[in-house]
Amino acid sequence: MLRRTNLSAAAIVAICFFLPWEQVSCGGARDTLSGLDLARHDQTLLFLVPLLMLAVIVANVLRRGNEQRTMLGIISIVASSVSGYLMNRQRLRVTDEAGLIAAQLTGWFWLALLATLAVLATGIGMLVSPKRET
Repeated sequence: MLRRTNLSAAAIVAICFFLPWEQVSCGGARDTLSGLDLARHDQTLLFLVPLLMLAVIVANVLRRGNEQRTMLGIISIVASSVSGYLMNRQRLRVTDEAGLIAAQLTGWFWLALLATLAVLATGIGMLVSPKRET
């Protein structure tokens, strides 16, 4: 079950990266920025988020039985920690700059952040839980 949850959460993060993360409004005009838009403009390190989640997805798909459970757990923990840090840094940047132009984070950003935490939790669970003999 941990493996399926890990795979699903990583896929959610990768998909949410391409959905609107920020909504910016000034006067009557509104615009949204996805994680891809933010990475293209000034937050280049955000490109690591979908790449790291893709690594988790590939590791999940290529894993066979219980022999690579530890490696998958380590990959999940590292990928989700880096992704979570980068997303939290983006969250702090939005709240710091919210005084000049009204900017707020969308639900897709929060879903991606929660899914990143789920990848971290399942990665830790894979390392801590006992291995089953089949």
